[in-house]
Amino acid sequence: MNNDQIRSDLGKARGLGSAHHGTGHWMHQKFTALANIPLVIWFVYSMVSLIGATYIEYTAWLASPVNAILMILLVLSTFYHAVLGTQVMFEDYIANKGFRLIKIVGLKLFFTAFAVASIFSILKVAFTS
Repeated sequence: MNNDQIRSDLGKARGLGSAHHGTGHWMHQKFTALANIPLVIWFVYSMVSLIGATYIEYTAWLASPVNAILMILLVLSTFYHAVLGTQVMFEDYIANKGFRLIKIVGLKLFFTAFAVASIFSILKVAFTS
C-alpha cells in the first residue's frame, strides 16, 4: 500500500507550504519600491537639470554631500529591490532546488559586487572633486 493513500490531506501538504519568511521578503520589496519613488524622481530631475553640463559640473554636482548621499541611497535601494524581485522569479520558475540555490547565491553576489562598485565610484568622485 502506498504511504500517500493513508496520509491525511494535511499530512500530504506539510513541507510544501510557507517557509515563514515570505511576508518579510514581500514587505522589504514594498518598502524599497516606496523608497525608490522619491529617489528616482530626484535623480531624473537632477539629470534633466544637468543636460548640457560639462564633466566638471557633473563631478561638482556629485561631490555635494546631499547629492552623494542621495545617490548612494538610490544605489542601495535599487539594487536591493532588484535582488528581491529577481529572487522571487528564480524561486517561482526554477524547479530544481540545487540549481535554484546556485542561481540565487550568484544573483546576490552579482548585485552586491555592482552595488559596491557603484558606491565606491560615487565616493571616489565625491571625495576627490
